[in-house]
Amino acid sequence: MPKLNENYLNLKQSYLFSEIAHRVAAYQEKNPDKPVIRLGIGDVTRPIGKKVIEKLHEGVDALGAAETFKGYGPEQGYEFLRNAVVDYYAENGVSIDAGEVFISDGAKSDTGNITDLFAQDNVILIPDPVYPVYVDTNLMNGRNITYIDANADNNFLPMPDKNVHADIIYICSPNNPTGAAYNKEQLREWVDYALANDAILLYDSAYECFITDETLPRSIYAIEGAKKCAIEFCSLSKTAGFTGTRCGYTIVPKDLKFMSSTGVEMSLNAMWNRRQTTKFNGVSYIVQKGAAEVFSKEGMAECRENIAYYQENARIIASTMEKKGVRYFGGINSPYVWFECPMGMESWEFFDYMLEKIQVVGTPGAGFGENGKYFFRLTAFGTKENTIEAMKRFESLF
Repeated sequence: MPKLNENYLNLKQSYLFSEIAHRVAAYQEKNPDKPVIRLGIGDVTRPIGKKVIEKLHEGVDALGAAETFKGYGPEQGYEFLRNAVVDYYAENGVSIDAGEVFISDGAKSDTGNITDLFAQDNVILIPDPVYPVYVDTNLMNGRNITYIDANADNNFLPMPDKNVHADIIYICSPNNPTGAAYNKEQLREWVDYALANDAILLYDSAYECFITDETLPRSIYAIEGAKKCAIEFCSLSKTAGFTGTRCGYTIVPKDLKFMSSTGVEMSLNAMWNRRQTTKFNGVSYIVQKGAAEVFSKEGMAECRENIAYYQENARIIASTMEKKGVRYFGGINSPYVWFECPMGMESWEFFDYMLEKIQVVGTPGAGFGENGKYFFRLTAFGTKENTIEAMKRFESLF
């Protein structure tokens, strides 16, 4: 019989959002007459912008004619899209090279797959609470994880401890699930720590489009020295509503070079390129045509309209928390509102309580780590009507 990867035994029985879906389905089966409002999973509800849709159609039409047909594309992404990403970074004051841009089917895939580049015995530093993919993909590989506390006392923005060594560090800013965002000085501390420890920062910037405070960096590469210690992941899921369309990008600087145990210099850029050309056939031409239009002036303007819509939802949720005297984080520079469970409840207890009493679904903080045990996440990605109705119900809850 085959020997299986028994590291899977160390995982929770089901992925967080699968468990939520299971509980909601069971409730609805018993209560089909009670409408449920879902503000749990971070899935968008606004349609993709018209300019992007036009380009998606162009991509479809191109495949229907011999002279414009596209088969296998470059695993790294088409040049027109990689250059569009470079230009987008330049608009935000950051210089990158197209050869450092790798187009993917989303940040979730790449933050998980990036572990292929690293040996099993690295010291992994992950904040708690955190996006579950960072934890689960390392557990699948049998790695030991060191957790750093993110909590109310540090505004869910943990800082490096110079007395603790780490080789690989996960950072998400603006953060999922807490909505907290690092400022430039705080990120400089992390970059300095990584450089001092010869460590790699795995920086997830999937929510950078929600930053409205111009003093907050939208990329880790806004920090001097970051290209020597950081890989950045981003996604069009939230920027352009591509949660179902699937497109993202990862930046692997060419300066990321380290010595092997035998004294051979190894380039993470070259390694990631080798990994992708071996295990990935690239994002479809159709999707990349649409994705490139996201970065055009008109395309981005349409994206901004949808982002503003979600930002208003976040304001409505945050305003309700203030009215009820509930301590919360996020809601500004983020589509998530992370709040302390009322009445001293634990998060899964509060999940069931809300579902039963007011038929509103959120995400229990315990699903993101031990420090989320008494916290809860609501997303601003619902419709405005549902968000308003959910907050009316929330106000009546206690």
